[in-house]
Amino acid sequence: MFAFDNSYARLPQVFHRPAKPAAARAPQLIRFNHRLAETLGLDLAGADEARLAQVFSGQVIPVGAEPLAQAYAGHQFGHFNPQLGDGRALLLGEVVSSGGQRFDIQLKGSGPTAFSRRGDGMAALGPVLREYIVSEAFAALGVPATRALAAVATGEQVVRETLLPGAVFTRVAASHIRVGTFQFFAAQGDEAAIRTLADHVIDRHYPEARAAENPYLAMLSLVSERQAKLIARWLSIGFIHGVMNTDNMAISGETIDFGPCAFLDEYDPRKVFSSIDQRGRYAYANQPGIGQWNIARLAECLLPLLDADEEKATDAANAVLKDFGDVFQAAWLQAFRDKLGIAGEAEGDRTLISDLLELMHKGEADFTLAFRALSKVADGAGEAPFTALFAGREGLDDWLSRWRARLAEGGRQSAAIQAAMEAVNPALIPRNHRIEEAIAAAVYGDYSFFHRLVDALAAPYVEDPETAYLRVPPTPEERVTRTFCGT
Repeated sequence: MFAFDNSYARLPQVFHRPAKPAAARAPQLIRFNHRLAETLGLDLAGADEARLAQVFSGQVIPVGAEPLAQAYAGHQFGHFNPQLGDGRALLLGEVVSSGGQRFDIQLKGSGPTAFSRRGDGMAALGPVLREYIVSEAFAALGVPATRALAAVATGEQVVRETLLPGAVFTRVAASHIRVGTFQFFAAQGDEAAIRTLADHVIDRHYPEARAAENPYLAMLSLVSERQAKLIARWLSIGFIHGVMNTDNMAISGETIDFGPCAFLDEYDPRKVFSSIDQRGRYAYANQPGIGQWNIARLAECLLPLLDADEEKATDAANAVLKDFGDVFQAAWLQAFRDKLGIAGEAEGDRTLISDLLELMHKGEADFTLAFRALSKVADGAGEAPFTALFAGREGLDDWLSRWRARLAEGGRQSAAIQAAMEAVNPALIPRNHRIEEAIAAAVYGDYSFFHRLVDALAAPYVEDPETAYLRVPPTPEERVTRTFCGT
C-alpha cells in the first residue's frame, strides 16, 4: 500500500522514540480521502473498507512503516515546557509522491507514547471530525495546511469530561517538524542535534538555502517568510487558529493542529473562541504578532549556527524578525486588495481596507458574506444585499463611493472585477455551528451531515443552491462561543 522512505526515522535516536498503536475493539472507517491517496501514490488494490479501517486505526502496520513518536518542546501560551513530544500521535513513515514531494503519514489518537505524560493518547470523535473538515476546507480554499487521509472510529470509549466515542485521524503533512522541535534540543544545549535538524530541514523543505552564503540564516528567513504569508492568508479568510504555541508552528509553512480553531462570523478583531485562551493571546488580530514571536523563538535556537560571534548572530536574527513584519504587511495588504477587487497599488489602499473592516466591526457584519456580497456590487448589482449585513448604514455610502472610485482607476470591466473577487472571497466556509452540528450527529452514529459538509466545502467559491443553507450564519441560539482542544 505504501512505498515508505523514512528519512526522519534515520535521524539519531534522540529525535524520536519507537511507538506502537493501541488496540481498537471494532475499528470502522468513517471516511477515506481517495483523491489524496491517489496524489500520494498509494496502492489500494484489494483494500476494502474493513482493511482500510484496520490500517488507519493502527491495527495493521503496513510493510515498511517505522512507527515513532517525535520529540519536541514548546512555549504554550508563553510558558516554556522543555519536553512535550507526540503524546497521542505516531508517525507511520514517509512517502514520496509521483511529483517528488515527500509527505509524512501520521496516526493521531492512536494511543499512548513515551511522551504521553500520563495521558491516554487517544482522540475523541469530535476533534477528529473537526480536523478532517477544516483541513480539507483549507485545501479547497488554497491555504497551506496538513491534509486528512482517513478518519476511523475505534469502537472504544475515551474519558474526557464524559465518556466519548474514540477515533483515529490520519494526517498527511510535508513534515511534522515544529519550532518546538528545535527548542527541544536548544533547551538541552545540544548544538550538534540542532545542526543535524537544520540540515534535515534544509534538505527536505528549503534546498535553495544550501547555496546561500549562510544556509542556516537563509533557512530561518525562508521559514519566517512562509509563516508571515500563511498568517496573512488566515486573516483573509477570517480564521483563528486558537492555539499558536511554538509546538503548533510547522517549519514547512503549513497550518497544523486544528484543535480549538474557528472562523469569524461577524467581524471582530479581538475575537477569541478557544476555551483555553483566557487572556486573548491568540485572538484574530494578535496572530501576526504571535507568529513573529514564535519565529523569534526559532531564531534563538539557531543563534549558534548563524555566526560564531553572538552579536553578529543576534543582529542577523533581528533582521529576519523585521523582515517578518514587512512580509506580513505586504501579504496582508495584497490579500485584502484582492478581496476588494483592487488592481495595482495606491497610497490610500490600506486606509480603504481598514475603514471597511472598522465599518464591519461597528456594524457586526458577517466577514465572509460581506466580502462575497461586495463582489456582486462590483458588477452593478444592487447594494441592498451588502448593506443589509450591517446593523447600521452610517459611513457605508461614503465608503462605497470611495471604493468605486478606486476600482475605476484599475481600468477593468465590472464583470472581470466580480470574477476576480469571487475567486478569492469564498461563499462557503466551515462555520463553527455547522461543524458542531456534524459532530453532534456523529456521536450518535449518524455521519450523513459530516459527509455532506465535507463534500460541500470542496467547492468553497461556488454558490451551489443545494448548499445555500450551509452559507447562512448562525442564529443567536446556534452561535458557538467556545471551541475546545482535543486533549
